[in-house]
Amino acid sequence: MIERVIRWGLRTAFRLLYNELAWAYDGISWVVSWGKWRSWQRAAVPHLVGPAVLELGFGTGNLLCDLAEAYHQVWGLELSPYMVGIAQKKLHRSGLSVPLVLGRAQSLPFATSTFDSLVATFPGPFILQLDTLTETARVLRTAGRLVMVPVAYQRRRGLVDRLLECIYAGTGQRTSPPWKKLLEPVGLCATVEEIDLAGSVVQIVTAVRN
Repeated sequence: MIERVIRWGLRTAFRLLYNELAWAYDGISWVVSWGKWRSWQRAAVPHLVGPAVLELGFGTGNLLCDLAEAYHQVWGLELSPYMVGIAQKKLHRSGLSVPLVLGRAQSLPFATSTFDSLVATFPGPFILQLDTLTETARVLRTAGRLVMVPVAYQRRRGLVDRLLECIYAGTGQRTSPPWKKLLEPVGLCATVEEIDLAGSVVQIVTAVRN
């Protein structure tokens, strides 16, 4: 009973963080990652191919700004209107123009074979749903890539780090899905690797469209 209450509380907190409390997202992400959140996100960029790139669940738009500076054709998809508003302001301040779409990854409003790459960093459970994976494969071009950063963690773990790990585990974000088994049925051939990055470990999933 207590475990269910804790899980409910954590899910509620995450829902608020992605919506009404979206203004606090960047600060909280910085704190829980000891300032490494942005470098963890950027670890996905070298694995992308272009020129057409879509970010799924772009949050407050930090990675979108990086992508817009590296690729000619960038789009973003996000479910939270609060996040869309914050991202729009960041892009405007940076003098960047990126089409932002309010929608669900389970039903992508894009034509078949539109993108060379899709990227998702620290996505929610939606990324594991069959509808999401099927749609992802549909909008990718042949030999296109889905690149994900599902998890990262510190190598040195003190008391605070262990506490954070317990919170992540309570939200299901420390499970290790069988990525190859999940992606193969929709026509995506996946490789999973872990890279060392400034005293931390970042997991990167790269899935190529057959």
